[in-house]
This record gives sequence, C-alpha cells and structure tokens, in this order.
Amino acid sequence: MKILVRKCLVIIVLLTGAMGSSYLYAHCQIPCGIYDDHARVKAMFEDAATVTKAVKLMAELNTKTDVQSKNQLVRWINNKEIHAQKIIETISDYFLTQRVKPSQKDYAERLAKHHAVILTAMKAKQNSDAASAEALVKAIEGIKAYYPEHKH
Repeated sequence: MKILVRKCLVIIVLLTGAMGSSYLYAHCQIPCGIYDDHARVKAMFEDAATVTKAVKLMAELNTKTDVQSKNQLVRWINNKEIHAQKIIETISDYFLTQRVKPSQKDYAERLAKHHAVILTAMKAKQNSDAASAEALVKAIEGIKAYYPEHKH
C-alpha cells in the first residue's frame, strides 16, 4: 500500500511539473471564498515593473557586443515575456473567470478594461519599447479601483 501511495505521489509531482508553473499558482475555480483580489493586482504591478525594467535594460545591453551582455539580454527578453504572460494569465484565469460577471451593472466597462490589460500585455511581449511597458501599467491602473485593499 505504501509503495502504491508513493508511486501516485511521484506521478502527481511529475505531472504537476510537466504542466508548468502557472498551474501551481492559479487559484481554484470553485467558490471557496479565499480570495485576495488586491494582492493579485499588486502582483500584476510587480510583473509590469519587471517588464518596464526589462525593456530599459534590453536597450542598454543591445549596444554591447560581449558574450555576457548578450546572455543578459536574452535573459531580460525571456523575463519580459514571462511577466507579461503572467499578467495575461491572471486576468484571464482569475479575474475574467471569477470576478467580471454579466450580472454587474458596469459589466461591459469592466470587461473592456480587463481586456485592455490583456491586449497591452500582449503588445508588451511583442515590442521592446518603453511606451508599451507604460501602456501596460496604465491598463492595470484602469482596473485597480475595482479591487481595493481590505483591511481585516
């Protein structure tokens, strides 16, 4: 019995790792009542700050020709992609599935603002300019008021 349990645990760990890290951090889609919307918005701002920093450093590193600078350039490009994608996943997997609802009076406005975050994150992935990173921050600002911090 113990061997079977261990084998099952190994399979679960392997499958979880194969699915990617975004599945490890996604909140469940059941009504458990344990949510911190403000924390997710804050995390998106941190992701956007990483995108902004990446764009700045990419521009600086692009003029250098040494191998270490090229290595760092690739690492910042990858980080820009990862953090922009995390924002897309947070909006689509969390907010659009659990927080933006047709029953809300301002549904169309909320939907448009959340979609704007996804679009600007996509553009931040496609581009390497400061304007794209700034637009991403502004788009996140556009939904911040919906998710105020709750002091317990």
